[in-house]
Amino acid sequence: MMKWFQTLLPREDRFFDMFEAHAGTLVSGADAMRKALNGGAETAKWCEQIVVDEHAADDIAREVLHAVRRSFITPFDRSDIRGLTNSLDDTIDQMQKTAKAITLYEVSDFAPKMQELADIAVQCAGLTLELTQKLHDMNRNQDRLNELTEQVTRLESQSDEVFDAGMKALFLAHRDGNAMNYIIGAEIYDHLEKVIDRFEDIANRVNGILVEHL
Repeated sequence: MMKWFQTLLPREDRFFDMFEAHAGTLVSGADAMRKALNGGAETAKWCEQIVVDEHAADDIAREVLHAVRRSFITPFDRSDIRGLTNSLDDTIDQMQKTAKAITLYEVSDFAPKMQELADIAVQCAGLTLELTQKLHDMNRNQDRLNELTEQVTRLESQSDEVFDAGMKALFLAHRDGNAMNYIIGAEIYDHLEKVIDRFEDIANRVNGILVEHL
């Protein structure tokens, strides 16, 4: 009875616009991260851009959480809105941690497998943006939403293989050499893998929303 009654009430739909804007910061952040991993003199500039994107994402997250508190009817459960917002925010936060490690250790030369992981992150960011765009009409876009979440999951599995190959190459390159360079490289690999893990968290959140509300 309550669910039927809620369908007659005006619903706060601007959450979808905020999700999409939040995902837009991930696209920008992933693009900057990939450009940073090209190495060279512009690495620092692109790391700074990731920080800018992270701050923008924080502003959006605060706006979403404030809207949750003041909205009477939300497009889906408040806990799901908070959960999706947190997952989006965790992803850009992880990119910022990657940039921080690169800046802290003054790294400007990156292994091909690091760049490959960043390429996967860029793909995941594009899929995530489309996910948030398709959420505006979950019923009509259900099939495409499922396809998108599956693609993110496949990319995460692919990233595990790239990570393992990169760590193996890193070990072979430094087992008789500079241990500190190995430690720094391993930390950057770890951050990059976690970025992609966070994208999978977003996909899992969306899957949960679909299961519960369709």
